[in-house]
Amino acid sequence: MGGARNPGASGAWPAGLQSWLVEGGGLVASSSEPRGFGFPATCPATCPAPSAMAQLPPDVEEDECLPEYRYLFCPDLLQDKVAFITGGGSGIGFRIAEIFMRHGCHTVIASRSLLRVSMAAKKLIAATGRQCLPLSMDVRAPPAIMAAVDQALKEFGKIDILINGAAGNFLCPASALSFNAFRTVVDIDTIGTFNVSRVLYEKFFRVGVLSARISPLPAAHLPPHPPVLQDHGGVIVNITATLNLRGQVLQVHAGSAKAAVDAMTRHLAVEWGPQNIRINSLAPGPISGTEGLRRLGGSPARVSTKALVSPLQRLGNKTEIAHSVLYLASPLASFVTGTMLVVDGGAWLTSPNDTKQLADFESSSAKL
Repeated sequence: MGGARNPGASGAWPAGLQSWLVEGGGLVASSSEPRGFGFPATCPATCPAPSAMAQLPPDVEEDECLPEYRYLFCPDLLQDKVAFITGGGSGIGFRIAEIFMRHGCHTVIASRSLLRVSMAAKKLIAATGRQCLPLSMDVRAPPAIMAAVDQALKEFGKIDILINGAAGNFLCPASALSFNAFRTVVDIDTIGTFNVSRVLYEKFFRVGVLSARISPLPAAHLPPHPPVLQDHGGVIVNITATLNLRGQVLQVHAGSAKAAVDAMTRHLAVEWGPQNIRINSLAPGPISGTEGLRRLGGSPARVSTKALVSPLQRLGNKTEIAHSVLYLASPLASFVTGTMLVVDGGAWLTSPNDTKQLADFESSSAKL
């Protein structure tokens, strides 16, 4: 990137190019002095040198904030935006919240465990100086979602971004999978994603409608409520998986649930796009420092072997996933909707199914 300079003898950009470079979220500033693509003229000292772009972004294994952060995007990319993040108290969701906050965003992190999100919020606020509201919420319960969204809107007055990160998973052969276990994963991953998206749509994202009312009662039974016109729109990013791209042993429940979310992403992108709502999916691969890898990855030797057969021959980290979500949620992706971004180092292309693991698996873990 740093080598992308104007080849002209004068060293100046070609006519008309300077003004074009200032578009697209402020990543490049206009200047008479040639600069590398992607690095603004006023970039702070914390921005990387061009050579740093090839380095792996830093991460820590635990649910702790990064001890230091190197900006690859402009620090104010999400300045004063508000993001509602389900599953934001740990793992990938925690790191997404941190990276968003380091780029100027306020966050709401929601989980069934109020203790978990409360502890996470304290860490995030201390590390970033931004606001973070912890809320207890089950994505399977629409009334609880409505109450949480109302509380978030009361606190911040708006919600610009929704990250659907709540999920449940475990390893189990289909032949041993209980009916309740399958339904529970679909309830959390698929129906939960729809529930939260639907509530956010009605309460804030939807353009030109009566504000903040979802009720099972017929309109005639509702108390008087003055019309309040909205003009909002928003961004939704659904965290899914690559399980459904080829089929994987021990994962029929999660693969089916995530496939449904990817389909939902496309349908909602078509229906809600005219109201300035962008919706995309992001499918991570094996990511270090996550509960998913600890529970589903197997022994360290097995994880290492799987990582080596992927094209990039390593695991990803939570910061890499958070940066990719940051891109989809930001104005940089202003013309991107209805798509799935796979962020797995190419692992889904090359990783073999572990049929020995299927044969050796104990069916007792089918009990959820």
